[in-house]
Amino acid sequence: MTAVPVLRRVYWETTAGCNLECIHCRRIDVSHRVSADEITTAESRALIDDLAAMGKPVLILSGGEPLFRRDIFDIASYAHGLGLPVALSTNGTLVTAAIAEKIRDSGVYYASISLDGAHPKTHDSFRGPGNFERAIQGLKHMRKMGVKVQINFTVTRQNVGEMREVYELARSLDAHALYLFLLVPVGCGIQIADAQMLGSAEVEEWLKWVADLEAARSKPEVRAICAPQFYRVKSQLEAGRDGGPRTEPEKRLGCLAAINICFISHKGDVFPCGYLPVSAGNVRQTPLSKIWENSALFHKLRNEEFLEGKCSLCDYKTLCGGCRARAFYQFGSEFAEEPFCDYEPAGKPSPSAKTVSKKIESR
Repeated sequence: MTAVPVLRRVYWETTAGCNLECIHCRRIDVSHRVSADEITTAESRALIDDLAAMGKPVLILSGGEPLFRRDIFDIASYAHGLGLPVALSTNGTLVTAAIAEKIRDSGVYYASISLDGAHPKTHDSFRGPGNFERAIQGLKHMRKMGVKVQINFTVTRQNVGEMREVYELARSLDAHALYLFLLVPVGCGIQIADAQMLGSAEVEEWLKWVADLEAARSKPEVRAICAPQFYRVKSQLEAGRDGGPRTEPEKRLGCLAAINICFISHKGDVFPCGYLPVSAGNVRQTPLSKIWENSALFHKLRNEEFLEGKCSLCDYKTLCGGCRARAFYQFGSEFAEEPFCDYEPAGKPSPSAKTVSKKIESR
């Protein structure tokens, strides 16, 4: 996988400012006001011009809380005017009926809202009192305006028992999709990882549930996110159902960091994804199109031959790739093995895997 692939989705942290202080946020330095070092409106337009020339990938405006930016609707309108599909990733608590109308009128076709439980007590334990009801109301306002809305649910020990209830809630709210995120220990998430991360066997069980829903073509659509081993689980289940041999796809479906997606920080730093804090450059110095094409880090992440540990031996490495962010968290290397995968491939560890093993022992 060495050819330069098509960039399909760009996640842009438009601001570090946010009205909430979630205990599992990917950021540590969340502020309740807009930062002076954020990409300016003029720089935003230059970035969007570059994206339009790259082939119009989906632009996801995130944060922090993107509604903190006073020019967020101008940014969305500008991108929409150039033909980019524009989405908004919001916590939903600031979305009034009037704001929902502005979201629609600025060209945003799709939005996501985070719910971390099926009940107020669970959700608010992550995001603060009263925020469950505010998020639900924000979702309803956007649906009334015709904006498609997906629910994002970060799976932890605290809320995994409510997963099926969240699915039914998503159905009742006319959500377009339910995205189930496997917790990645970055930012504030590091502080709760030991208490909240599911074990690899537990992850395996809920991924099977997602695969069964997908096979049944459930509505709303349910997807496992930041859980690339899902595609290995799905492949194994499908092989068991039809009794035929499993065939390995020729493209990555699991971890897409630097393959079809990238993340841009509020300061302009470009990362493979929002959870992997290894920079490939900055759009203030180099256009994103050049970083996407020329970054040595991105080129290595696109080649599964650089994978280490059991990921290097895995029959599913082309399909899955392992979560590069959790590998970085656990072992200090973005090429190390996925630490929360239950699959044990056959074969002897490669030399790089022995290096990783030493890191495990020294922790």
